[in-house]
Amino acid sequence: MAWIPMLAMLLSAAPAAADPQPKEAQVLAVPGFADFLAVDGDSVWATNKGRVERWSRTGKLAEVAMTHPCGAMAIADGALWVADCKEGTLNRIDLKTAKLLAVIPTGIANPAGELNVVAGAGSIWVASDNAGKIARVDPADNRVVASIAVDPGTHYLAFGLGALWAVSSGQQSLQRIDPVTNAVTGRTKLGKQPGFLAAGEGAVWVQEQGDGTLARIDPATVEVSGRVKVGTDLLYGDIDTGGGAVWLRTTADQTFVKVDPISLTILARLGKASGSGALRFAGTGLWTSAHDVHTLSWWSLASEGAGAAQ
Repeated sequence: MAWIPMLAMLLSAAPAAADPQPKEAQVLAVPGFADFLAVDGDSVWATNKGRVERWSRTGKLAEVAMTHPCGAMAIADGALWVADCKEGTLNRIDLKTAKLLAVIPTGIANPAGELNVVAGAGSIWVASDNAGKIARVDPADNRVVASIAVDPGTHYLAFGLGALWAVSSGQQSLQRIDPVTNAVTGRTKLGKQPGFLAAGEGAVWVQEQGDGTLARIDPATVEVSGRVKVGTDLLYGDIDTGGGAVWLRTTADQTFVKVDPISLTILARLGKASGSGALRFAGTGLWTSAHDVHTLSWWSLASEGAGAAQ
């Protein structure tokens, strides 16, 4: 039965199945200025002009009026947490009833709206003062329980890998903050105009927007361990991790890219350029927003692949 070893050899030499790429399965028309996103099960929340909205693939499910919702949002403790850049507050919205539960006067470090609200270590975190402060909020009583000193101009946050991570674009710095001590325990220099970041897939990932690069930072040493050039610049995009990849929303050449976290190779460039917007990984696919063309898109992780722009 000499054919059996030969068959085994042929099978082992056969190329692996293609890594499935997201395919744009649905585009929803969203009037206004749908921008930052937060995944809520099979639905997604989006900031818009004067409101936040909850959308599913079948249409809009709810909306909540706000003065000026801004920045990336967080979901924790049965609530959506979103900054209001005009009021200087952190707002808590009940996920089930879509009712405003609390308005917390935290201050907002970047009234222009480029910032993150994040959840982790039983708390909600938001950059609260451009001079260099992060507010830590206890969701048990909706109070600010700590104010953490950080580099001036710190606006961008992520929580993961056991720490809070904060970026100052002006200082070109990434800071690691220990949630036990509320103190900065590590810092590294970044490239030009660093912005949004994500912590996952074994590293911290920062958009170096002015350089058009994605930087990978080792969470233990807080040192840059690699970079990948994505485009001329990465201004006003977004970033997330999940499914064994890093996902980077772009504003030129394509809608977003998929990056291998180990080899730092670009695995796919997906969709056509659609201006500024956000991106969130949702397990079975991804949501992207494109406020310049007033759309919200669902990208399905179909097993047959396809959908990559050439």
